[in-house]
Amino acid sequence: MRSLKVRFALLLGATAVLVVLAALGVLAAIGAAERAIDRTLAAQGRLELLVELSGRMTQYGLAALEAVSNPDAQPEGLALARTAVDKALTAVDDSLGRTIVASNDPLDRTLYAARTRPMAQLRSARVVLDRQVTQVLRKSEDEQRKAAIRGALNGFGAMTGQPLSFLIEVERRSMIAGSDEARDLSGRLRIAAFAAAVFALAVVLVLYRGVTRPTLARIEAIRRAAGAVGRGELDTRLSVATRDELGLLVANFNRMAARLARREGRLAADRAALEDTVAARTLDLRAANERLEAVDRSRRRFFADVSHELRTPLTVILGECDIAARSSGRNLDPTPVFSTIRKRALRLQRRVEDLLRVARSESGQIELDRRPTDAAAILTDAVDSMASEAVRRRVALRLETHGHEARVLADREWLRQVVESLVDNAMRHALGLTRVVVALEVGEAVATLTVSDDGPGFPEAAEGLFERFQRGPRSVESGFGIGLALARWVIERHDGAIRIGTAEGGGARVALDIPLLDADPGHPIELTQKEGVA
Repeated sequence: MRSLKVRFALLLGATAVLVVLAALGVLAAIGAAERAIDRTLAAQGRLELLVELSGRMTQYGLAALEAVSNPDAQPEGLALARTAVDKALTAVDDSLGRTIVASNDPLDRTLYAARTRPMAQLRSARVVLDRQVTQVLRKSEDEQRKAAIRGALNGFGAMTGQPLSFLIEVERRSMIAGSDEARDLSGRLRIAAFAAAVFALAVVLVLYRGVTRPTLARIEAIRRAAGAVGRGELDTRLSVATRDELGLLVANFNRMAARLARREGRLAADRAALEDTVAARTLDLRAANERLEAVDRSRRRFFADVSHELRTPLTVILGECDIAARSSGRNLDPTPVFSTIRKRALRLQRRVEDLLRVARSESGQIELDRRPTDAAAILTDAVDSMASEAVRRRVALRLETHGHEARVLADREWLRQVVESLVDNAMRHALGLTRVVVALEVGEAVATLTVSDDGPGFPEAAEGLFERFQRGPRSVESGFGIGLALARWVIERHDGAIRIGTAEGGGARVALDIPLLDADPGHPIELTQKEGVA
């Protein structure tokens, strides 16, 4: 058998044969049991009919005695008793007839023939007794009638006693024979069931050893080999022992493992080449990063140097402008040129200061001197510092602290410069600006410093304004775009956050969230804390 289909067909066929044989055996046992039970029940039914017949005959004899003893009584009793006897005899005959018709057993036919003669004797006894009662009733004297009926009843008893006893004995023996047959059948069924179970186990064992176990062993070998291949043992191979379906599966498995091994080899070669390429590109990237770092350092030095170089001449220019302006004032000959020069110089000085702060923040030259301080006092200083510029630009600058006191751990000067820078940005970059509000809001854990205006507000994608050198599209005055970037840098060094949004009624709003000094009891508080820039 070279095909698993044939083996499994044999297995299924043997199982089906066993099931069919078991079903046939069960049906045969059920039929035999039914026959034994039917025979026993039929014998019991006939026995009950015979008992009833005996009682009816006794009643008939008593009715005959009563009719003879009391001639003036109604004759219906004797007629009813005679009819009951005839019905009982007919019932026994019908039962015997059904038994012989339903049975093909010669023994049943023999027993039926043996029962026929006693039944005929019982009918004759009833007819004889009936005739004698009629004759007795014709006699005139009571003593003669009584003597005659006693003789008739004795003869009736002699004629019916032996046949009834014979019939009852026959049915009793039939019941005993049915019970014995049922017990014998039960014993044979037990033996047959045990033999069938042993035979079925033997067949199953033979099929398991011949079909199932070898197939399962080969499948287990394939499973172990597949697990080995899954673990990376691609040199695993199986021997092709047969040419059935499992043999073809093993051959395909071996071919698959060979292809995987070849592919693994190619992947290893490609991986090695890729690692070499990655190493080479990594070296190139490192060199490029070093060049970029050198360029970035040069850029930082350039900004710092330019800022330092520009501060000195700008200071001289502003000083000379102030001297010239005071001299012109004494001579009562104001010179608008000096005012214009001073205005442009101040604007350039702010740009230079911004560049210098950016350069210092990137190079790590800024240190924050964080001390416990009042946020409201910082806002007051910033507003006082920007008041003259607000008057010059005709902008209403208002401070709203609502009487709040907020203690924060902060560098007072840097935080003041941040607020001033935000106010200055609002004045310089907002179109149609008329009002700037600096406010303090105190929450459970943070103090929020807000700068809001009634200008056009921030543009879409405003988060990009936090990047250095990014400016909004609607700026009134030019600038480098470093105010928000520097503000975020300072606020983050204060463990806070900066948010931009829209003010009530429109306009721009910048919020600085700084942790309150008493919000975190576990935070170690020093009288002076310096923080360097990484």
